[in-house]
Amino acid sequence: MTLHDAFAKAAQLDAHDPLAVQRAHFDIPDGTLYFDGNSLGPLTFRSREALHQTIEHEWRERLIRSWNENWLDMPLRVGNAIAPLIGAATNTVICADNTSINLSKALHAAVALRPDRTEIVVDINNFPTDIYIAQSVASQYGLTLVAVTADEIAGAISQNTAVVTATHVDYRSARILNAEEITRVAHQHGALMVWDLAHTAGAVPFDAQQLDTDFAVGCGYKYLNGGPGAPAFIYVAPRLLEVSGQPLQGWWGHAEPFQFEVDYRPAPGISRFLTGTANVLSMKSLEASLEVFSGVTMAQIREKSMALTSFFVELFDQFLAAKGFTMGSPRAPEQRGSHVALGFAGGKALVESMAERGVIADFRPPDLMRFGFAPLYNSYADVVKLAEHLANH
Repeated sequence: MTLHDAFAKAAQLDAHDPLAVQRAHFDIPDGTLYFDGNSLGPLTFRSREALHQTIEHEWRERLIRSWNENWLDMPLRVGNAIAPLIGAATNTVICADNTSINLSKALHAAVALRPDRTEIVVDINNFPTDIYIAQSVASQYGLTLVAVTADEIAGAISQNTAVVTATHVDYRSARILNAEEITRVAHQHGALMVWDLAHTAGAVPFDAQQLDTDFAVGCGYKYLNGGPGAPAFIYVAPRLLEVSGQPLQGWWGHAEPFQFEVDYRPAPGISRFLTGTANVLSMKSLEASLEVFSGVTMAQIREKSMALTSFFVELFDQFLAAKGFTMGSPRAPEQRGSHVALGFAGGKALVESMAERGVIADFRPPDLMRFGFAPLYNSYADVVKLAEHLANH
């Protein structure tokens, strides 16, 4: 295959792509090839419109009246927009805080539900914040932190395990963990399961209900395109909603926050996992960006995601493998998330030089270049252009 052949193949694939029309919802600068949606999704036109409306009308004109007219219900409203993307039931997801805080809430809740257990099992290759939070919770409860590789998680779970936490899609390699097996083994031993969906939500299907997972958390600024610092979300299984609690007992999680009672009474349902006042502007942006998923199924997104990454792997074999690049992601598409990692000795410098040419990716130590392929705005032609840039580095 020549590059000319690759571009011809891409043109044919793009012409028959049912998701190609979704790119028009994104305000990607001309001349920019964007492959970093796994870190920060691009601006949507709807987010810009929503922020303008919020600032000029809801804040400037309506002032504090907007709390009752629109803002108070927003965390649950946005949570319900995220729910179908992770296979969750209505009113089991709420938008709040950030991923680290929500993970802390979930782990505290899980440990409190298993007071006779002595261990937390964690994937040692989790994103560092997950490990830090797990260390913190273990320290506060006097528990042992059992940190193992993904392949060792199931074998590390025992009758001593209170909770298991792992990231569904590995942030470095894009490897998809076997959520069904790990969750099943955790439950067989009476442990609870907390999944981090930061690199899953909006890109890779996840069925919280079918898996019967206990808790899940994730962020709003990657494939959900909510913007820098967009709030995160937390999911709690319906069977646990009325028996679980969380340590950050702020006034928004109170049963009647505007009664200003001295004693805390948790709100019914998922709202008890709120803490303080919602970040209105950033949540408004996230709410608007989620509209791009309307009329699009996760099955369609996954199909294109696997096709995009597989096309890139094909081009890697043809043009890049002989030039010092190594494959850092699973080759089997069903085992791979929506980004592909390439090892390269000069990866950091190359990512920086490509950015100067308008080709945006990212780097993770020690030598991994990560390329995110977002089905809602990346095209097959984009993939060939990326391979061309890398081949001509």
